Amino acid sequence: MRGDTTTKKVIGRGTWMDMVAHRIAQRERDLGRSLRLIRTESGFGASGIPHIGSMADAVRAYAVTLALRDIGYSSELIVFCDDMDGLRRVPANLPPWLKEHVLRPVSNVPDPLGNFGSFAERMTTMLREALDEAGLDYRFMSGREAYRTGLLADQIRKVLLSWRRIGETIREMTGQEKYTKVLPYFPICRGCGRIYTAEAYSFDAERGSVKYRCVGTQLKSGWFDGCGYEGEASVYTDDGKLAWKTEFAARWAALDIRFEAYGKDIADSVKVNDWVSENVLGHPHPYHVRYEMFLDAVGRKISKSTGNVFTPQMWYRYASPPSLTLFLLKRSVGTRRISPSTIIRIMDEIDKLEELYFRTKHVTDFKTVKLRGLYEYANLLKPKSRPSVRIPYRLLIDLISLAPPEKRNEFVVERLRRYGYEVDSEDARKRIWYATNYVNDFGMTARPSKVEVPDDVMSVIRELVEVVRRGAGPEEIQSEVFNRSRARGINPADVFRYFYRVLLNRDSGPRLGPYLYDLGPARLEEILSQYAPGTGSKGG
Repeated sequence: MRGDTTTKKVIGRGTWMDMVAHRIAQRERDLGRSLRLIRTESGFGASGIPHIGSMADAVRAYAVTLALRDIGYSSELIVFCDDMDGLRRVPANLPPWLKEHVLRPVSNVPDPLGNFGSFAERMTTMLREALDEAGLDYRFMSGREAYRTGLLADQIRKVLLSWRRIGETIREMTGQEKYTKVLPYFPICRGCGRIYTAEAYSFDAERGSVKYRCVGTQLKSGWFDGCGYEGEASVYTDDGKLAWKTEFAARWAALDIRFEAYGKDIADSVKVNDWVSENVLGHPHPYHVRYEMFLDAVGRKISKSTGNVFTPQMWYRYASPPSLTLFLLKRSVGTRRISPSTIIRIMDEIDKLEELYFRTKHVTDFKTVKLRGLYEYANLLKPKSRPSVRIPYRLLIDLISLAPPEKRNEFVVERLRRYGYEVDSEDARKRIWYATNYVNDFGMTARPSKVEVPDDVMSVIRELVEVVRRGAGPEEIQSEVFNRSRARGINPADVFRYFYRVLLNRDSGPRLGPYLYDLGPARLEEILSQYAPGTGSKGG
């Protein structure tokens, strides 16, 4: 939207979630459907280790549920786990013996570490633990149980009775001709226990049975022979499952789903499912938000099978749950890159949002309302009643890196007290724990990039490094900030502010004299080496 942000109309708390909630409610009114309960859904495939992208789908759907509740509607999130999905390949870093279970439903594959009842149970538990740690309120549904109990039986019958029509539509929409010849249903072969290798070729509507033969299948990883078995599968139980290009629609209709986001990698499947939902099942398809993928630091797609996985559990080792929720909710469009340095940036960001939240009240300008709303959603609309102890994350990393290994915690706590921070709260202890884990696993971190420092201020900063180099004590360094600034006709507050930006990516921080003394001249020079001499700005 163009123009001055102060002229924008604020909807709800100003975020994309509020806009989506209002659009959903208006759409439902236009459709004439009941608004008694508006369900959102997130789908999860249990064929690999749940990563940040897996969690993002659920967090975004839950945020929309919260936004709907915020405007007075009853809403719930369904997290639907496709635990009948076939294991298409052995994910990286898992035991090679899993290869003998490839193409078996993951709920029939043993847990690779032996602690759970199945591969699916392990992966599902990991996702649910992450969602629980974030504080989401959701209803979990197992795909296997949904099929076993006949939840989707009526929808399966309608799909299979219209399979030729659906097949032609799939061909027209995507170019895929497979379903013009076979039913969009995957039986689990009773001969070899695999899914996808058996072709379903006829449906007996009266008996609710599908006839199939196990002929083999071609996947990206290669050709898999069938065992030749011929048999029947019942649509009233978990003998098989619908193909993805129809299963979403069956779930939406059976569960009355009104919102589901999706990634661009399954856009074709969603397009077909929307058509099936509307034209075969008679259920208006859910309102959608389309998002793009998470990439790693070098631009590769985050993948459960290839092993470049950044899990929610990893994030929680280094940073708070609200910081991860913020990262996932900041925006709904565009690709997102994730690496260890992302954590530091987001911890900085949530601190700044919290500071703004408690500093501003009764605001009406769009930008501030939106930022306040983003902070509230990062805390699942349950923000704290008072600010937490916001010890800068970058400061903690510096101190932990400087500390003697045998007395690390004592060193950090003593320095923080010297700088004037409260260190006895649970917030402070968690921050120290997060940052300690970060340094242990990743070492030092790069300083903030793109900090523009005026040349005259940079000259004072360099003079202060020389003061540190000649051995001045903490209080003398503190005094010299004022002396050197005033000697050049610069407001000392500007020098403090830019020094903190260079060191900590914020406008304020610990008492500067003691902090510079602890960093020492070598570390300060290392930090300032990122800045082109005499320009006062970072090159590149």
